Amino acid sequence: MLDGWIKVGQGLFLSTGLGFGSGFLIMVLVYWAARRRVPARARPRFRALQILSSAFMAFSHGSNDGQKFMGAFTLALVLGGELDAFVIPKWVIFLCAGVMAVGTITGGWRIMKTLGGRITRLETHQGFSAEMAAAGTIELASRLGIPLSTTHTISTAIMGVGATRRLSAVRWGVTQELVTAWVLTFPICAGISWAVVRTMRMFLQ
Repeated sequence: MLDGWIKVGQGLFLSTGLGFGSGFLIMVLVYWAARRRVPARARPRFRALQILSSAFMAFSHGSNDGQKFMGAFTLALVLGGELDAFVIPKWVIFLCAGVMAVGTITGGWRIMKTLGGRITRLETHQGFSAEMAAAGTIELASRLGIPLSTTHTISTAIMGVGATRRLSAVRWGVTQELVTAWVLTFPICAGISWAVVRTMRMFLQ
């Protein structure tokens, strides 16, 4: 039990502290590397680079969030007696990947608008920096076997990128709303899980 809470704490640190710090650092490095370039000429290059950073972000998303989804799905199959051992079938992999893709396409626009416009206004070079910072952090956590929230990580990376201009460039009121939602996630999910288990026990007794 203690090891599980330690993993959760590590994930929270990586997604918030390292997400913000790496976003700030990469943005500073980008500003330094492009200090002698005309912004109008640099923008098309970062637009192309952002395709790569988006792909890296998508890959890291699957390497962490996707693994949690597949692990929970397979655990349910093992506990239900459908599988004899904890070995993830290929159909579970494809099913989870498809569901995540459909969910992102259909329900992700509001989150994208919040992250891309409400926290701070992002240009192409800033979007590239935030995605590289978040994807790098998530990939590091995946290699260490630490689960974390992709949303937490990209949000704090965007805050770090925005803070390189000035602290007031980040809309901290919006940030406060996000943090409040993050904090409420834990007790709400725990309460729902407890209620579901209690209800199922009543029917199974």
